[in-house]
Amino acid sequence: MRILVGLLVVLLVWMQWQLWHELAQVRTLNARLAEQLDTNTRLQDRNDALFAEVQDLREGLEAIEERARTELGLVGEGESFFLIVDPEAVGDSVEGLASPSSPSTSDEADQEGQPSQPEPTPQP
Repeated sequence: MRILVGLLVVLLVWMQWQLWHELAQVRTLNARLAEQLDTNTRLQDRNDALFAEVQDLREGLEAIEERARTELGLVGEGESFFLIVDPEAVGDSVEGLASPSSPSTSDEADQEGQPSQPEPTPQP
């Protein structure tokens, strides 16, 4: 009888160990499942947005025009393009430019209708 009780206790301990081990695996798998479902949801949202963009590009010219304006700098017919430069943002590169009110000598020759002559380079 003692052997039977000892055998039943060992069997009970082994079954408890199996049960707790299996529960730990179930928790791990549930965490991985939740993570995968979250990833799938994000990817499905991204796919839906891409599908909507593809449909918009196939059906309407407005999306194509908008993309051409932002990515390629499209200027439509009857529109004017203005580039506004902030001198403070440009910095020192603006100071190095020649002022348009004082033309150089080659510019004066061009304005008078005479061809400009290249300046001779000194020979060593």
